[in-house]
Amino acid sequence: MEPAKPLRKNSKFFLPPPKDGSDFKELFAQIAAAGAGRPADKDGFPAGPWTPELLAEAISQIDGNRVGVDLRTVQLWFQKNNKGISTTNIRWLARILGCDDPDATSEWQVELSAAQSRLTAKRRKQISEQGHDALETTNAAQQSAYQYEKFQDVEKSPKDTPSESLRRFSLARWSEALFSRDSLLDVPAAVFAGAVTLGFFSYVVDIHSVFYGHSSAPTKQVGFLWAPNWTVLFLVLLPLYLVFAGELIASWKKDARANLTFETEDQLDFGWRHSVEAYSYSYWACLVVCLPVAAAAQWINECLVPLLKGDPGNFGVDWGRIAIYRPDIISVPEAIAFTSAAYLYMGVCFFIFFAGLILLFTLAHDLSKIGRVPKLLSTADKREELLGSSTKVMLGIFRCTVLGILIAICMRLQNMFMLSRSESIVAWLVDDLMSVVSGQQAAIERLSYSRPTLYSSLLVVLTTCTVFLHGATRVHRIFVHAEAQNAPDDLYGGQLGNGHRPTPPRWGLMFGVVGMLVVNYLLIDLFTGFSMMLSIGSLLAVYSLIDPSFRRGR
Repeated sequence: MEPAKPLRKNSKFFLPPPKDGSDFKELFAQIAAAGAGRPADKDGFPAGPWTPELLAEAISQIDGNRVGVDLRTVQLWFQKNNKGISTTNIRWLARILGCDDPDATSEWQVELSAAQSRLTAKRRKQISEQGHDALETTNAAQQSAYQYEKFQDVEKSPKDTPSESLRRFSLARWSEALFSRDSLLDVPAAVFAGAVTLGFFSYVVDIHSVFYGHSSAPTKQVGFLWAPNWTVLFLVLLPLYLVFAGELIASWKKDARANLTFETEDQLDFGWRHSVEAYSYSYWACLVVCLPVAAAAQWINECLVPLLKGDPGNFGVDWGRIAIYRPDIISVPEAIAFTSAAYLYMGVCFFIFFAGLILLFTLAHDLSKIGRVPKLLSTADKREELLGSSTKVMLGIFRCTVLGILIAICMRLQNMFMLSRSESIVAWLVDDLMSVVSGQQAAIERLSYSRPTLYSSLLVVLTTCTVFLHGATRVHRIFVHAEAQNAPDDLYGGQLGNGHRPTPPRWGLMFGVVGMLVVNYLLIDLFTGFSMMLSIGSLLAVYSLIDPSFRRGR
């Protein structure tokens, strides 16, 4: 059969559909190498072959394509795998290959649809020849495809078009989008910028560094910038948590999950979206707890009511209530405005924090479901891929757990300092440390103030450790299952696939670090010398963030 002669349409290089019976992978390789649909010069030659970046950009710029196309999706078309193309993307790719000509676009749409059908038939034939285990995987894939088709039919009903479905707000999907953005620094940078802004305005209203004392209480440093739960927490710990969580979630969604599953492109997106939507009530519960309860109710109870009454009550005096006794520094209206902004910022940040924990929980559960597919353990390459991804997921969850407990430690440190009789939090920690060095046991005296934030920090510890234990259980089960399927030396001593060895997490060290940090949290200011133990735990936590696998130097 003679190859189709290239033409020029609308200043672009046009290649008619070959109609040679090739499947989608074969057909796409030809058109990508030829540069079909790319701008042509005056002699009719294309500007060059397609690359994933160029093709993704071209599809996203098509008029009417509001959603665009993910770069990872286009990369799957270029790779040698069994991943095909969705019906929606066939339409956009046909527009590119048809050079915006209606007739040519229609011909290419028919050709691409037929090529995708041939690829699907070939894939089913290959899977059916691989035995009983592969047959179970095929049935699961077909069931997933059937569920996806039903989902698509519902979306395409006259009363609920795809564009309307996309516009419908979903808190779970919105939260997941925050963590799986192409730029992993967007959300951490926004949190960091908010903390910097609050610190700057604390200078403007002159409450960044304030000493206050009266006859019934010692002089204390109650400035905004001296509170670690408003500075270290939001400037360092939470942005780092968001970076690590976002990197892990984006990597799982766009890379690892696609390499492990036997699903098509549409099924990949539907499967992950279904897993995220399954926890939609959890996101709404976190939103209610973080904004109306933890932010609004706490601000009204601890700041607004005392400021309006002119009496701090049983809460003591800090930067949020200093206007009661020092109106020369900040007025009551200014204090109300500043504290309302600060507590609103806190509520939003902690919702994002807990949303990240829910996504990590979802990710571990999704990994465990994929890890139960028999075909993943039947070949060395897939087994290596699964175990490597499991280790990476566990190390990411471990890092986030360490940062979550450090966040709770910052909250408890500030609360226990406000109950102490020390002048500043630095002096409080140094005095406790020096008491250990000198061997003198100082008596612990506390003020009788109410500190409800102690309950909030405990909630952070409990939820963070729950996600860590859930992830550890799921990942450990995958390694145990793999060990039962294969010889132990294949898993831990032998080489698999491309020569790399699967590296299981070092469970003892990970649980030891988490346990030590939890003990540090619980023992703050409960005995003389707690700062020594806290210093050791903090250094160990920093090392865990740098080398979570504890393999440096081995």
